[in-house]
Amino acid sequence: MALASILLLYLMIGLLAALGSVTITRQRFSPRTEQLFYSLLLIPIAALYLAFVDYFQSPASLRIELWAALAFVVMGLLGTRFSLLVIVGYALHGGWDLVHEIVAHQTASAGNPSSLTPIPLAYGVFCAAYDGCIAGYAYVRRHQWRT
Repeated sequence: MALASILLLYLMIGLLAALGSVTITRQRFSPRTEQLFYSLLLIPIAALYLAFVDYFQSPASLRIELWAALAFVVMGLLGTRFSLLVIVGYALHGGWDLVHEIVAHQTASAGNPSSLTPIPLAYGVFCAAYDGCIAGYAYVRRHQWRT
């Protein structure tokens, strides 16, 4: 019950963070600048997993995390030009976050080492909620971003 409460709390925080991001960027940025912002924001979001590799001292997961981060960097950079890659990038990153969350709970309960980096409790749920909302927002705004 406590874990469910924590996960629900972080889900709500992720949704509210996305709502705040969307509200601020829509008011302050032109559509083109907004696309650039969300495209380039995907890069440091993906790089956080490299920080987790170091923090949790998980060198076995460095290779897979580097490849994933590189893929999201490429999607972020190309997303500055192609709005579809912003949508795909955030959707995939949200899935990546959920995979980390599920694997973290499975390996913690089984006591087995994982090939993925451990993450803080409920971080994957928070990020998946945020990323999913931003992917949906990018989908809605894709026509304005093209003009």
